[in-house]
Parts: sequence; C-alpha cells; structure tokens
Amino acid sequence: MNEDRGFVSVEVPALLEGVRLDRAVAMLTGLSRSAATELLENGSIRLNGKETRLGKQLLTQGGVLEIRPKPQRDARVAPDDDVAFEVVYEDDDIVVVDKPAGLVVHPGAGHVDGTMVSGLLARYPDLSRLSDAGVCDRDRPGIVHRLDRGTSGLMVVARTERAYRSLVSQLSNRSLRRDYVALVLGHLESAQGLIDAPIGRSQRHPTKMAVTTSGKPSTTRYEVRSRYSRPLEATLLNVELKTGRTHQIRVHMAAIGHPVLGDDRYGEKSTICERMFLHARRVELAHPASGVVMSWDSLLPSELDGCLDRLS
Repeated sequence: MNEDRGFVSVEVPALLEGVRLDRAVAMLTGLSRSAATELLENGSIRLNGKETRLGKQLLTQGGVLEIRPKPQRDARVAPDDDVAFEVVYEDDDIVVVDKPAGLVVHPGAGHVDGTMVSGLLARYPDLSRLSDAGVCDRDRPGIVHRLDRGTSGLMVVARTERAYRSLVSQLSNRSLRRDYVALVLGHLESAQGLIDAPIGRSQRHPTKMAVTTSGKPSTTRYEVRSRYSRPLEATLLNVELKTGRTHQIRVHMAAIGHPVLGDDRYGEKSTICERMFLHARRVELAHPASGVVMSWDSLLPSELDGCLDRLS
C-alpha cells in the first residue's frame, strides 16, 4: 500500500475481482458497509485515479483503489462559546435546546468546527465525561437524536449516563415523542394519514435516502392544519415521527408527491420561503430520573411565519 495526500492506495487483488466497490472498501478497512458507503459519499474513494461515489460498481483485478480513511470519531471536539442556540430547559440529567436552521448538530464531513456539540461543550463541560466513559462517541457527547442542518426546533441532550441510556431506550420503544410542523407542496386529500414505508440509502443517488424495499421500517403520521392555494398550492401539516430515520419526513413526503417546501434535495428551492419549511415543534419524554412525563414546545421561527404570511 502507498499513501498519497491522506489516501491509502492498493492494487486490486484477484480475490476482489468482481466484488462491489462498497463491499471491497468495507473488507479492506474493517468498516461496516454503511461506514464504507459514507466514505464513498464524502468523496474519500478513488478508483483508477478518479473520485467515485458509485458503491455498486464491480472491481477489476489490477485496478488501483485509493481510500482516505475517515478521521477517528473519538477525536475530542473543541468547546466554542460562540455557537448560538437557545436552551429552553436544563437540569442535572438533560438539556433541551431550540436549534436554529443552518446549525450542524455534530462534526461530520465538511463540518468539523462550529457545530452545536461545540456550543454544548462550552456550556456544559460535564458532557465530555460521557464520551470519556465510553457511553457515546467523543464527537457526539450526549447526542441521542439529531436534526438536519436545515431543520430548526427542539432537541433533547443527555448529561448523564442514566439519562443517555433512558433516552436511547425511549427512542427505541417509541415513547419519546417528536412532533414537527411542515409545509408541503400540493393539497393532501386526506385530513390525516400514516405513511408506512421503509427508508434506506438510494441506489441511484448514494448521497440521498429513499423509500426502498431493503430499507429500515419507517413510519410517519401527519395531520392537516391548513391548506393554501395562492400563490401556490401548499398544505401545512403537523407531523409525528414514529421512527427516526435519516431525512424521514422529507423522504416520506416526497415519496407521496408532496415534498417539503424549500427542500432542494428531495424537491426544489422555493421563492416563497428562504429556507426549508420543517420545524421540530414539540418534544415529550419521561424524565430519566423521576419518570415524570415532560414536554416542551417551540414557536415557528419568524422566517417561517413570514412564509405563511406570504401564502395567506
């Protein structure tokens, strides 16, 4: 193997002749298939000198495969007290934050600094104890669920191991409730509905998620709040996540022909709204220490209110 600018190169041996690229990367690195796919999506794989993101292509003996390993996830995140977000509740076990749109939750490809985790560590240095104890990854201390960069609203963060394990369990058994408000294109015929369709990595576009038979079970419930007809047809929804897959609401709504307004990944940009209209409006959970059911609500940000005003 040779190393060039962070890439480790290897000549494809006879053993890997005809093997899918994503599987070969997993075999060579010892990573899971999903982690290998993430390397592909991040532009960290080159085949015969060219960057490639197509995991299903088959290898040929003698070809040159180059892999740039992902930075170790146990790298400590630096605190940053300049990261802005609102704390709506805190105690010794949990913190509930209201994340603004545009803020990345934790470090990842292209976003190492200035994440919400950096801001959390500046306010709550004790979070680092969770990762030091091996309870969670060092780059995601206390993070049990996340919001996309373009989504605003409420997130709950664990401050203790007891809280972390309790919240993960509540997510798993679906007792931790997460409600959103979304404005989607078009008019939904039914006043309420349930979308039950598995979500997995798109085979045609590896950087996207999609409804696919090989995906994980995914369920989204929605209820119509308002319908608009000018200057475009749109429907305002209350949405409840029954599962928590990557981009779940965005993928499910696009799959039924009603993408979230302003979602340029699964739909298209909007001239009506300056950002994607998706907001995590409510979180409800059993407190990890007392067991008491608690809930918090978040009002629509002003830019989303302004979008509704333009529709009205």
